[in-house]
Amino acid sequence: MSSSEDDDQGGAERRRHPRTPLHILVQFRFNTFEEFLAEYSLNISPGGMFIRTEEPREEGAMIYLQFSLRDGSRLIEGMGRVVRVNPPGDQAMPAGMGVEFVNFDEESMALIEEICAARQSSKN
Repeated sequence: MSSSEDDDQGGAERRRHPRTPLHILVQFRFNTFEEFLAEYSLNISPGGMFIRTEEPREEGAMIYLQFSLRDGSRLIEGMGRVVRVNPPGDQAMPAGMGVEFVNFDEESMALIEEICAARQSSKN
């Protein structure tokens, strides 16, 4: 077994929520003075999301996230903490950062849970 397989299994064991594939545009910034950056997510769970980017921030960095439902009806926004970084250049894993949701309002969290539940039930 390769070390990346070990990492994948270890990561799955640490997760509190199953990941749901979700390709959606996410805007984010690292402080209030920066402009928003925009990248696509790879997946989401009620606990966080993975954002594909060639310029991930370091683990522990706080970022402000914004994304909307596909129909654009509702903006979901809040603070997240970078908890995992896949550096660019590793062919085995997509470059980007795993972000844990830290401070989202109840309505945003309810929408995230709804997205995950709907996508999980459509897989079954």
